[in-house]
Order: sequence, then C-alpha cells, then structure tokens
Amino acid sequence: MQHVPTIAIVGRPNVGKSAIFNRMAGRRIAIVHDEPGVTRDRLSAPCNITDYACKIMDTGGIGATLSDGFAEQVTAEADLAIKTADMIMLVMDCRDSLTPIDQNIADQLRKSEVPVMLVLNKADHEKQDLNIGEFASLGFDNYIFLSAAHGRGFSELSRRLDAYLKSVNAPLKADLEETQDDEEESTPPIKVAIVGRPNAGKSSLCNAILHDKRTIVSAVAGTTRDAIDIPYLHNDQPYTLIDTAGMRPRSRRDTSVEVFSAMRSEKAIRRADICLLVIDIAAGITQQDRRIAGMIAEEGKPCIIVVNKFDLFHPNAPKKARMEEVEEQVRTELFFIAYAPFVATSAKNEEGIEPIFKTIQKIRRESLKLPTTGQLNRLIQLAQQMNPPGTAGGSTKRLKIYYVTTAVDEKYKTIPVPRYVLFVNDKNLLTDSYSQYLRNKIREQYPAPGIPVIFSARSRVRND
Repeated sequence: MQHVPTIAIVGRPNVGKSAIFNRMAGRRIAIVHDEPGVTRDRLSAPCNITDYACKIMDTGGIGATLSDGFAEQVTAEADLAIKTADMIMLVMDCRDSLTPIDQNIADQLRKSEVPVMLVLNKADHEKQDLNIGEFASLGFDNYIFLSAAHGRGFSELSRRLDAYLKSVNAPLKADLEETQDDEEESTPPIKVAIVGRPNAGKSSLCNAILHDKRTIVSAVAGTTRDAIDIPYLHNDQPYTLIDTAGMRPRSRRDTSVEVFSAMRSEKAIRRADICLLVIDIAAGITQQDRRIAGMIAEEGKPCIIVVNKFDLFHPNAPKKARMEEVEEQVRTELFFIAYAPFVATSAKNEEGIEPIFKTIQKIRRESLKLPTTGQLNRLIQLAQQMNPPGTAGGSTKRLKIYYVTTAVDEKYKTIPVPRYVLFVNDKNLLTDSYSQYLRNKIREQYPAPGIPVIFSARSRVRND
C-alpha cells in the first residue's frame, strides 16, 4: 500500500488546534474547550477535506504551564508528532501578539526539514487578515488565515494541501478507499474499547499492547480525556484499539471537560465489537467498576475483564491462590456480567498481554457457533418441561413460549451477538428469574464465553 502522509497540527495551548482538527476530520473527535491543555494525547484521523489521502494528527499544546503537571509530557508528545510528520501546520491565534512560546516553536520548526504551513486561526473577518505584520517576522512564506469556528479559509486550505500531497505522490483518496474496501472485506478490524475507572491502567495497557508510549500515562487520575482510536495488527488480524477516558461517578464529574470525556467513553462502548473492562485489582473492585460493567451488559457487548496490577495483588502468596481469590472477587462483585472471562495482567510489566488476544479470538470463534432454530426450540421446550414457568405479578396466567428464533444485528458482523426472540402468550409474564434460568440452559449447551445472551420477548395471541 502507498504511504499515506501525516500532517501534524501543533502550537501553544488554546489557539484552536482541536477545532481545526475536527473540521478537517469532518466530525467531532477532539474535545474543544476554552480551558488550556484539554488535549493531551496525540489524536489521529483521516483528513476529510482533501482529494488526496492523508492523516491529520492533533497534539497537546506545546509550552503549556498546566496545574496538573503534564506540560513536559505534552511537549514530548508534540515533539514526537513533529518527528513523525510529513508536514506541519503551526497554528497561532491571529488576534494575539506573538508570545515567547510562539517564537520558540517557530525557531524549532525552522531547524527541521519538514515543510511548515503557518495557520493564523480565529480570523473570523477579512479585516483580521491585516494582522500578518508581526507574524511575517517568523519567516514562513506559506501562511493562511482560517476561522475554525466559522469555516472561513478551509476551501483554500484544502486546495493547498492537495497541491502538496500531489507533489509527494500521496494516493488519491478514491483509489485508497477502493483498496481498503477489498482489505476490509477479507479481514475487518475488531474494534476493542479499553474502558474502566480512572487510573486503573487503561493507557498503560494500551501502551503495553503497542510496545510504544502512544498515550500519556500518569499516576494522576483522568490523564486521558479523548477516546483515541489506534490501528493495530496482531497475528495478521487488524484491530482498532479505543483508549478511553476513565469514568468517574456522575456526581464527581466536576468539570464540563470531564463530562464530555465520559460521554466519549460511553459512546466508545456502544461502537466497540468487544470491551476490555480494566480493573485495578490491587485497589479492589469498586462501585464504579460495577457501574461500568453494568453499562457494558446493558449495551449487550462482548466483554473480557482485565484484572490489571496483578503483580501488586498479594505478591508474596502462591500464584494459584491469588488467581482463585481474584476469580472469587470477580464472580461475586460482577455476577451480572458472569459471561465475561477474565485475564490477569500487569500492564506496567507487559505481562498477560498475549492471553488477552487469545481470549478475543476464542470469543470470536465461539460466537460463530450459534444454535440452529431447531436446536434452540428443542432446548427451550425441554427447559420448560423440566421447570415450568410460574405465575407472575399476581396473574393466574402462566408463560407459554411458542417459538424461538435468533437475530443478529448487522453492526455485530465481526463478533456476532445473537438476540433470542421469544414468541410468547404475554411478554409481561417473562420474569427476570425465568429469563436467567433459560440463559443458563442455553449456556450449558452453547457456552460462548464473552458473549451475552439477550432475550427479546414478543406477545402473540394464539388460539389453542
């Protein structure tokens, strides 16, 4: 496949880099907020405004003086983006005077061999184009005025980027999409959402999988704020790892940025093929772990429980005894997601990573072994004979299950999640306890670890 150029968007905090990134990507990926330093990790996405294919990379603000102590790491992330980019868009606020940080960034970029486009953002009106004066002293001949808020200047930006991309032999987007469509038909990527409460080790796990410091890791809770999609290839199987922000209880989300981050994490669960629920077992399973597990179960998602920091869990005890205690905790505290297998890991030491992918592949294989309609109906009828339904809600009527079939949503192609449709005399008579009984009977014959058993009951009048 042809090389797809990467364009890094860099600059000091709060000049509008993320707003430009979102407009170029054609969707809201990066969180945009007036608070400086909101973006901390490198975010990457295909560019939507060019005819030639390229990736755009949003970075944390360079030179930030952040109260939470991430300035050095953000700068390192931005430096790494600069080193790996084919082109750089240096963003400045055209309404402000040049700052020492602007000057330092410009000096650093002039020493590199990477082409630079100076982007003067927040030029909402043509009269602001006259502000070129002091910015001209930076020595960049290639500059453009933009307004990310209003879309001004983006047609000219796309024209210039296409001219550059053509000169470096970037593939046309249409040609690349045709190639990708062929590849996706043969081996579609498995979307894996890495979720959990703050500081459980999600970003550390992501970095351990990649063998790369791709996301910022810190002991401070809430380091990751965006849901970051990262392509990854393992044993010829493509994956998309979705590293998410830690989800605190709603009552403790004290900033709008944290609220937006949690919304992104919840959306990541919905669009994932499988979720890795990361738990800090050294700290114990908390109420918030149970809430997040509940979200996964409610969305009907395949799941693996990643018991992280296992190296810190009773480290002096025999491993077998530690595993037995972990299993007891997991099955007791997270009984409502009992279908999810668990894997013990130490992301910090890169231990237990391979078993995660072996478990994902096992879940995928087992998900394809669905019972036929005939097998399913025989199983359900036998289950009713062994344990007939009782009455429910004070009614004298009893549940009758006439017929059962399966349906698989199109969005679950990679790891199919069946929905068992029960045609009954009155769906209000299907109690939670009897539903669980039927789930257990199905699992006895078709275990399908990691896959939830979802029922959908439909009332059907029948003249017997």
